[in-house]
Amino acid sequence: MRRWTNVLAAVVLAAGAAATAVPTASAVTATTDCSTVWGSLDRQDRTVPYQPQALTNIRTGAHECFDRLVVDVPGTSPENPLAYRVHYVNGNTVHQAGSGTPIPVNGGAVLEIVVGASTYDPATWEKVYPARSGDALPGVDLTGYRTFVDSRFAGSLEGETQFGLGVRARLPFEVFQLDNRLVIDVAHSWSATG
Repeated sequence: MRRWTNVLAAVVLAAGAAATAVPTASAVTATTDCSTVWGSLDRQDRTVPYQPQALTNIRTGAHECFDRLVVDVPGTSPENPLAYRVHYVNGNTVHQAGSGTPIPVNGGAVLEIVVGASTYDPATWEKVYPARSGDALPGVDLTGYRTFVDSRFAGSLEGETQFGLGVRARLPFEVFQLDNRLVIDVAHSWSATG
């Protein structure tokens, strides 16, 4: 009988120790640090000398802390940059360059994006990016994105292409250039966690 009492006491102690044990790393829910210093003020690089360039694609990706929009312009790089201007507009409308035609964009806030590249090949004048004014950006499906809500093409005029990106709210963003592309990241929130 004494032997069973010792076994029972050992089982009770082991169960109590397991209940109060510190969880392992795999049992702890990790939070991602999504802090940024981006802010929501205008970003631009308009000092780039004009070079005829073609915008060939616009694509998006969802990340843990931000949504990303990529503008593909072959031949550009940080050393051979693309002129751009990215800023929040008042209201939910981008006004088409040249005509002033209003292009409504859904979302809690709208980023107007203007890049120094045409939707036409400058050598042949053939259209290389099949967008139409007022329509959603071709091939861009924003279903399931946390921050991106809508995208609208505004036009391509005199070597510049303009479009609107509807986002959930006026959130911090950053713009940077890599080889053959301009990247725009918009954070999911102003907080430090995703």
